[in-house]
Amino acid sequence: MTSLRRGITGALLTGWVVSLSWAVAFGDGKDSQELRKFREDFIRSFHRIAINTTPGDARLLRILIESSGAKRGVEVGTATGYGALHMGWGFERTGGHLITIDIDPKMVEAARENIKTMRLEDSVTVVQGDALKVLPKLEGQFDFLFLDAVKRDYLRYFKAIEPKLVPGAVIVADNVIRFRNQMLDFLQTIEDDPNYLMVVVRASELKRDGMAVIYKLK
Repeated sequence: MTSLRRGITGALLTGWVVSLSWAVAFGDGKDSQELRKFREDFIRSFHRIAINTTPGDARLLRILIESSGAKRGVEVGTATGYGALHMGWGFERTGGHLITIDIDPKMVEAARENIKTMRLEDSVTVVQGDALKVLPKLEGQFDFLFLDAVKRDYLRYFKAIEPKLVPGAVIVADNVIRFRNQMLDFLQTIEDDPNYLMVVVRASELKRDGMAVIYKLK
């Protein structure tokens, strides 16, 4: 727990210092070569903690968002925002927006600071709260969903937002190999529903795990 707190504090301090230097160097320009270089450097030096998305997985999330042209996404389980930074960058390029949810106020604070540092506030909104209570209250429809929170609750998260997922939506669920036994009900529900196609991929060599990538047909 001490290392987790240290990681969160490090993320906050890093974001605060770098955001000041960014403002001085680049002003408010968007998608410039300098901004892209800054973002790449910031992500490369990001103080990741154990529960953050791995670099390979985060890049895959961005690829899925940009290649599908997703416009409205939801992430359940923000942590300090490493995955949200990649997804937010993707949504900025598609003209879309990500809502990311976490119940831990310290995680939310760190994620908001990191998103501010990356100048992605227009593309990412961090919501503090219990996802099982937040998801039913979200308005509108969504075409991208990333689940990376309490594994045994994946099916409950999915059911809470499923009516709002449009045809063609992409759903990604993390840790489906390592924690498979905690989400068997979710995986079986998807497998049994002819309206969904699912494949498990491993995008990172840093962990012996994988993500389920799911496509909603109609």
